[in-house]
Amino acid sequence: MNAFNFRHLMYFRAVAHDGGLVRAAARLNLSQSALSVQIRALEARLGQALFEREGRRLRLTEAGRIALDAADAIQAAGEDLAATLAGREDAQATVRVGALATLSRNFQLDFLRAALARGDARIALRSGGAADLLADLAALNLDVVLLNRVPERGGLPSLVVHKLAQQPVALVGTPKRVRGRRTAAELLADEPVILPGPDSGVRMGFDALADRLGVSPRIAAEVDDMAMMRLLAREGAGVAVLPPIVVKDELAQGALVEATRLKGLAETFYAVTVRRRFPNPLVRDLLRATGLPLTRRSTERPVAPG
Repeated sequence: MNAFNFRHLMYFRAVAHDGGLVRAAARLNLSQSALSVQIRALEARLGQALFEREGRRLRLTEAGRIALDAADAIQAAGEDLAATLAGREDAQATVRVGALATLSRNFQLDFLRAALARGDARIALRSGGAADLLADLAALNLDVVLLNRVPERGGLPSLVVHKLAQQPVALVGTPKRVRGRRTAAELLADEPVILPGPDSGVRMGFDALADRLGVSPRIAAEVDDMAMMRLLAREGAGVAVLPPIVVKDELAQGALVEATRLKGLAETFYAVTVRRRFPNPLVRDLLRATGLPLTRRSTERPVAPG
């Protein structure tokens, strides 16, 4: 198969946006007949008619509309590329974000708000395990990775870790579960508990707290996914050990109640990037805009490969 001629596609784009051959030919400094030959060559290559004549104007066919969308996307990608390499502020309207699969959805949404507010930004969001996400970050397949712990050193290029927020951890349950009891010791002695998985930093802190309180909690569930913890708490399966941001909607609606904060326990959220010659300016905007309740910002900290 012959290589695709993208010049034909760009000529077609000019005709489609100008609505006919006359204006497009003048703008491109071509004769109308030469431009018509280019359009026919593209139609032959695609095996589809791209225009229908409507009086003096050319109207796009269904195939023509699809081709124009592709041509516009290619043109925009080229402009983004030129803007990025020139370091312009309007560069790269796409941001590729990786997020730990178990990370709070509410936190992810808050992190992306600045991009959503732009209206012209495209967000590619991928969930997965930390190792796979960081490997894709190192390969420049992702622009930023969201985690809840500082990544371990490994055979990766130098990373930069941005501490975005530190959220307190609380015991949260339905009004029926919590009732009038407010102390952690009372709740943990009487109610089943929904806990993060054993490898979670929050879980390790909770186990130490329970030991200090002298209680042996009855575990209703161990769950790695914060979204599932939220659902189990809402169903009344037990009191959940999690940051209130995870269930902020349920707390606002009264479906869940924050019984008590767990002293000394917190979940910290990080954005991880890699040093790049041409960084995505959207990532910089997201890092600057992130500000959650009880957020403590810190300076960026490089993590060297080990």
